Amino acid sequence: MNITATMVKELRDKTGAGMMDAKKALVEVDGDMEKAMEVLRQKGMASADKKMGRIAAEGRIGSFVDDKKGAMIEVNCETDFVAKNQEFIDLTNGLAELVAETNPADVDALLETICPKCGKTIADVIKAKIASIGEKITVRRFVRYEGNLATYIHNGKIGVLLQTDAPDAALAKDICLHIASSAPEFVSRKDIPQSVIDEETRIEMGKEDLANKPEQIRAKIVEGRVNKLMAHRCLLEQPFVKNPDQTIEQLISGKFNITKFDRFVLGEGLEKRSDNFADEVMSQLKG
Repeated sequence: MNITATMVKELRDKTGAGMMDAKKALVEVDGDMEKAMEVLRQKGMASADKKMGRIAAEGRIGSFVDDKKGAMIEVNCETDFVAKNQEFIDLTNGLAELVAETNPADVDALLETICPKCGKTIADVIKAKIASIGEKITVRRFVRYEGNLATYIHNGKIGVLLQTDAPDAALAKDICLHIASSAPEFVSRKDIPQSVIDEETRIEMGKEDLANKPEQIRAKIVEGRVNKLMAHRCLLEQPFVKNPDQTIEQLISGKFNITKFDRFVLGEGLEKRSDNFADEVMSQLKG
């Protein structure tokens, strides 16, 4: 039977499958639309591509650390309901482990990686999950470290991966908890770009409460304010959350140095869905 462009478009509109996948399915069943839809569902292709246009700003942050390497990853879906699903949690944690083991260059490289358990590409694994779970799923970002590592994930919403120059599991875990809570941006002052300091100085100099101050006095006040702001953004200068009388630098003195860290907040900077919870539940029941 001749498979026309109109037939392919109809099947795509009904299933959300890719053009070539839709055409192959129609050829396989000699143009039978219902059977072609069944073929695509069986292969996990129906609905997956169609869902990719939706907003996915929920999801989960997962991590994996062993003796020598570790990774942290953010995987997004559409609703918190799905993010708490064990299948989605296992997918996220499994991808974190795969990143640690295979060291892909970026998200695209990860998607092309072959899953050691099923022999499919990660892109195909995710497409199958989309079909079974019923929501758009995307890998947004990841980081990978080697060396002495620690990690902490708070309710799947905030994640920390930490690298130090010597092992101390208990202390490193405390530092991870602190980073999750206090949100530092840099390890120390030397890590702050001069452009950041200049921008903060410019903002402070323009504040109305200093407008009538003499230039020399205004400069001193601004210098003090900027120093205070930078101290708040540096991990080593922050008061330890469990003992505010002690800075992080004092806490780790003589034990290890902090080399680097990353802190992920789920969905930061992404467009959010406007659905309310009742609508979300109803959409799950209907789906």
